[in-house]
Amino acid sequence: MASMQVSAGEPNSLGSEESEKYLADLKALYLTSSEREALMAHSNALLETYALRAGYQVGRADPQDIRYRLSLGAPGELRIREERRGGREEVAVSNRSLSVFGVDPYLQYECSPQGIECTVNNPAGGGTWLTIVRDPKGAQELAKALSFLLRNLQKG
Repeated sequence: MASMQVSAGEPNSLGSEESEKYLADLKALYLTSSEREALMAHSNALLETYALRAGYQVGRADPQDIRYRLSLGAPGELRIREERRGGREEVAVSNRSLSVFGVDPYLQYECSPQGIECTVNNPAGGGTWLTIVRDPKGAQELAKALSFLLRNLQKG
């Protein structure tokens, strides 16, 4: 099975003017003067928009809604809440933390050409970190926002 793996596009490769415009646009969109608040709000909005819902999983034996919510923990810590809701209304919630110090903030994502999902790879060792509905442009925007967020959190 072939899959497409791409990088979020390194924020460093954007001209500083382009990076500043991206962050200024987000701050205006979310009505805040804080880059971190704007990036958190945008990342959570994208996670909600591109959540993998059971309705997209036609033919799967046990379709589930998979939703994520990000929050801040201790300094340098990003918390990820994952909620899986099955067809019989069972809900499984897990919470994970990611220490942003020492991780590569330029996230990779994969979208299988035949699959129904895209995955964002874990910056602290690979493997799947987040799973969203198959939308390569959405996955690219999410990886970009998360890359900027990780860099922002690494500043302290």
